[in-house]
Amino acid sequence: MDIVTRKQLNILIQLAEADKHFDDQEKELILKIAKLRNFPEDSVKELIKKPEPIGTFGALSDNQKFEYLYSCIELMMIDEKIFDSEIIFCIDIAIKLGFKKDVVHFLRDEIKSKSKEELRPIIFQRFT
Repeated sequence: MDIVTRKQLNILIQLAEADKHFDDQEKELILKIAKLRNFPEDSVKELIKKPEPIGTFGALSDNQKFEYLYSCIELMMIDEKIFDSEIIFCIDIAIKLGFKKDVVHFLRDEIKSKSKEELRPIIFQRFT
């Protein structure tokens, strides 16, 4: 089983629950990411029932760290309702991933106007 994907999905599940409302759009995005990475849907459903402790991210590549962060921002914004609890959660994840906390607000503001590939170098130049 892909531990990197499992960890990312676990984070997204916890983020989806941060506002106390895990909605269908959030679940669809999580299942879409799992499917793209050939991660079993039954394992995702088990993680939804029993999220795991987040832990550390030391062994991730820069690309994996960016993907984790980007998917968190994408999930936070999916329902177009951003709660303080979601922002706080994303900032905590960003810091654990080695980014400056301001990266969350930057991505929130820029994610709709720039592509993921345009954002990647900016993030590493300004927020690491």
